[in-house]
Amino acid sequence: MTDVCLMFEVHQPFRLNRIFHSDLLSKGKVTKKDLFDLYFDNGLNRYVFERAARKCYFPANNIILEQIDKSKSAGKPFKLAYGISGVFLEQCELWNPDLIESFKQLAETGCVEFMEETYYHSLASLYGADRSEFMEQVKMHRQLMKDLLDYEPKFIENTELLYNNAIAKTIEGLGYKGTVTEGIDKTLLGRSPNYVYKAKDSNLRVLLRNYRLSDDIGFRFSSTEWNEYPLDATKYARWLAGTQGQVIVLFIDYETFGEHHWPESGIHEFLKALPSEVNKWHHLNWRTPSEVIERHTPVDEIDVHEYNTVSWADIERDPSAWIGNPMQNICYDSLKELEQLVKGIGDKDLIRLWRYLQLSDHLYYLSMKGGGPGDVHNYFSSMGSPVEAFAVYSRILSDLEARIHLELEKPELAAKRLLRRLPAGMGFAFSYDFARPSGLTVHSLGEFASTLKTVDARSIRFHTEKGDFERWIRQVVGDDKLADEIVAIKLNKRLKAEALRKKVLAATAKRIKQLKKITDGISVGLNPK
Repeated sequence: MTDVCLMFEVHQPFRLNRIFHSDLLSKGKVTKKDLFDLYFDNGLNRYVFERAARKCYFPANNIILEQIDKSKSAGKPFKLAYGISGVFLEQCELWNPDLIESFKQLAETGCVEFMEETYYHSLASLYGADRSEFMEQVKMHRQLMKDLLDYEPKFIENTELLYNNAIAKTIEGLGYKGTVTEGIDKTLLGRSPNYVYKAKDSNLRVLLRNYRLSDDIGFRFSSTEWNEYPLDATKYARWLAGTQGQVIVLFIDYETFGEHHWPESGIHEFLKALPSEVNKWHHLNWRTPSEVIERHTPVDEIDVHEYNTVSWADIERDPSAWIGNPMQNICYDSLKELEQLVKGIGDKDLIRLWRYLQLSDHLYYLSMKGGGPGDVHNYFSSMGSPVEAFAVYSRILSDLEARIHLELEKPELAAKRLLRRLPAGMGFAFSYDFARPSGLTVHSLGEFASTLKTVDARSIRFHTEKGDFERWIRQVVGDDKLADEIVAIKLNKRLKAEALRKKVLAATAKRIKQLKKITDGISVGLNPK
């Protein structure tokens, strides 16, 4: 017996405003809430959403609901799964709440599973040593699914099927039992994608997308140059029936059914006929992802190092669709660097804008790939050329960054920023001399003060004389006042090593106390008893 596991990705981005320029901000007072309508082209976003709802979402939902009812009465129920992004559900609430009701009807059949994912369809799983932003977005999505669909997902699909061992560990830590990624040849090493696997050193179950059979529908269905054109449900069911394994995972963009392949292509008729054609084969059964991982024992382990992260995009099937060229890397790095700053401020509107700018689609439009992958990137982009997309994206990111820095100039936020924990790569590494690192690295003023108490005094002398302390504190931490005090201490050449330690430590401890007094005073003011 072989299970057929059909999964749909349902997502529409908030596309950026191509005419955004700082001149737009000079026309009257602009609030943080106004920025959403300035950063994003919501006229275009509504148009695309409503077109897709008319051509794809409602017709496909109705066909699937009808086929579920029909297959139930025949005793062999049609089952499937959806991964619906949080920003897609926001668009439903804004522009067509009836679509949420349509998905609720599907949920009520008992034959549809809804998968967890990142709320903002982001690449957050790729950055941050603790992946805290990824976890926050997953939890946000979990709450949204509960609020809108009264559903609590047990199975998770990461954005763009991004997967590696570290992501798998994070997913398992969040309590999920299974996930799905691309059945890529370099990961399988000659094995079949049509089995249940488990993550390396983990109990997390991993399903693998059969990209050949999935892409026969998603990409090749309406191609008249394809040697299998035209594809009908009878032929496709025969291909499934001839595929060996525990499970065949078909993972497809939902927009395939009416938007990417227009109704005139016969795609809706294909969808309508497929459940019954598959059910004609006695050894094929429709299953949801959670049912599959409960029914089958993993046959082996999947081992994907972080340097070999998998996705379902392009020929490479790696993250290069989003972070494969200098323009993409510049924007991606800007997004990452803003995390500590915007979260330090704690302003919900700014955090929300920052997260909308994390949508993987924005980086996808910056791809410079040629050939077939390039055609796909261009098809989805509404931004013109990748260079034009970069110009718009970088202008908006720069504007948001400037606003964040303006907020941080407020005394209470400036103090909080100086006390923050710095991200990996921005810490201070202590050394004994030019050739001997101590192995100690600090990422905040607090850690700096604690290490000053115990590190070898020779290290303190070495860094003070070279000006390392003052440079890190001024240029990385951003505290000119403490940097100036350390410069003054350095000028006293007669200080012995232990005396120097005491002076630098005392200045640092005093400055931390001053900063904490500012932040504590503000906290009391904001939260009076």
